[in-house]
Amino acid sequence: MHATTVAIDLAKDVFELAFADQAGRIQERKRLTRRAFARVLENRPPMTVVMEACGSAHYWGRRFQALGHSVRLLPARDVRPYVRRNKTDRADAAGLVEAARCEQIADVPVKSPRQQGMQALHRVREQLKAQRTAAINLVRGVLREYGVTIPNGSARVRTAVQAALEDASNDVPMALRATLAEQLERIAALQVDMGTIEKRLAEEAANDVAVQRYLTVPGVGLLTATALRASAGELARFNSGRHLAAWIGLVPREHSSGHQRRLGRITKRGDAYLRTLLIHGGRAVLRSALMRQRAGKPLDPLQAWALELAQRQGHNRTAVALANKLARRLWAIDHYGTAFNPDHISHKPA
Repeated sequence: MHATTVAIDLAKDVFELAFADQAGRIQERKRLTRRAFARVLENRPPMTVVMEACGSAHYWGRRFQALGHSVRLLPARDVRPYVRRNKTDRADAAGLVEAARCEQIADVPVKSPRQQGMQALHRVREQLKAQRTAAINLVRGVLREYGVTIPNGSARVRTAVQAALEDASNDVPMALRATLAEQLERIAALQVDMGTIEKRLAEEAANDVAVQRYLTVPGVGLLTATALRASAGELARFNSGRHLAAWIGLVPREHSSGHQRRLGRITKRGDAYLRTLLIHGGRAVLRSALMRQRAGKPLDPLQAWALELAQRQGHNRTAVALANKLARRLWAIDHYGTAFNPDHISHKPA
C-alpha cells in the first residue's frame, strides 16, 4: 500500500519523517536537513501531514496546506503516551503515527500569521512586565537594607524612590543613589514599551469585528479579548460555551466511578495565560459587584449570583466560577454574532 500519512518530528536543523499507509504501518523513513525538508512534499500527492503542536508547527502547517496537503497538529501532552521505549526523533515520529489514529485526540487548528503575531505581542509584553517587576523588587530590596521602605504597587514606586534618593538624612551612598536612579529610568522605559505594545494590540482589535464584540462583555478588556482571538481563533469550532470553558481549563476535574461522582479542582488544561486573564476578569466583576452593593446600587443577576456564591465559597473560587461564566458568554456572543446584551435571558444553557 502507498503512504497516505506522513508524521514529522520537527526540530531546528534535522527533521525525522515517517510515511505510513492507511493501516498505520510505516512504509518509509527519512531524516532530512532543513533545506531538503522544505521541498520533500512538493511533488507528493495530497497526504495527511501530522506534527506535534510546537513553536514552528504552524509555519510548516501553512506551507503544507498551500501545497494541497491536509495538516493535523496534535497536542504534545496527548502524543507523549504513544512514544515507546527511548526518547529519540525516530520514536517520536512513530508515536505521532499511532497518535494520529486516535479519534479522541482533538487537533490544534493551524494559526494564521496574524494570530501568531498577536500572541507574540502578548509574550513580549509579559516579558517586559516580568523585567519591570524584577527591577522594582531589586530597588525595593536594596533600599530596605538602608532602612528605607517602599510601598507596594508599581504606580507608587517612582515617587517613593525619588523621595528616598533626594533625602540626605538616610545612609544610602552617593554611588548607589546614581545606580538606583538609572534603575528608575529603566523601569520607566519598560513601562513605555508595554504601553506601546498595548497600543498596537488596540489597533489590531479595532480592525477585528469579533474582538469588538468581546469587548462589550463586562470583565473582558483589551488583553483578554485579543488573547482569546489569538489563542482560540474562530470560536465556531467549539460546540458550546461549556466546551470552550473546558478547552481553557476552567471546569472541574472529575474522578467518578459507579454511582459516585467526584469533582475536584479545575483541570488547568489549555492556555494558562488566557485562563489567568479570564480569572482576573472574574475578579473585576466580583469587585464591581461588591462596590455596587456597598453603594446601595441595583445588581444584575450575575452580580447577585457572584455575591451569594462568594459568601459560601470565598473570593478565589467565585473568581474562577465567574471566569467560566465569561468564557461561556464570549462563546455565545460569537455564536450569535451580536454584542453583549445584559438583559438577554437564555432559555437554553450555552
